[in-house]
Amino acid sequence: MPFNEIKYELLIQRDPTTIEKLVRTYTSHLYRAGLGMGLTAEESDDITQAVWLTFFDVVADFKGQSTVRTFLFGILYNKISEYRRKNIKTEPSDQIDQIVDSYFEKNGEWVMAKAPISPEQFLMSTQIMELLQKCLDLLPTHQKMAFIMKEIEEAVTDEVCTALEITATHMGVLLFRARNQLRICIESKSR
Repeated sequence: MPFNEIKYELLIQRDPTTIEKLVRTYTSHLYRAGLGMGLTAEESDDITQAVWLTFFDVVADFKGQSTVRTFLFGILYNKISEYRRKNIKTEPSDQIDQIVDSYFEKNGEWVMAKAPISPEQFLMSTQIMELLQKCLDLLPTHQKMAFIMKEIEEAVTDEVCTALEITATHMGVLLFRARNQLRICIESKSR
């Protein structure tokens, strides 16, 4: 029996067959709609359950003026709105405090992985990267690709060999030559 032709009195009487079919038909729709509205899987599951609880509480008031689906999705929308209003009150309003706090240990010292670098270090690292890029651009294509994949992207040897269609021995030669050329280039440009 399609739900657009459902006997509303069966819903009101809580006919087990009708209820089971209704739940089986719409639970996944409600869950996916919750995900589509930005809820996590757990939140969507909780909201879906809350929709069914509310539906069974108010089913006696259901007059059939809309489809069951529309009625359920109206409840879903209201539950999600309630949930968001509640969470706005409980979530910190300004996440910047949490971000700033994450940069410090409990004793007030910088978390070393997030400690800021000095302006001199930043400038020096920027200049080194520019120099390295210029020197990389001077390498032959296969040497450049082997170096970037292996040393910068940290790809495994098999991936590099497959991508470049070379043997592991040939890759070793390309890396040796690339490193040597980069060293010569960097030394000559930094004088």
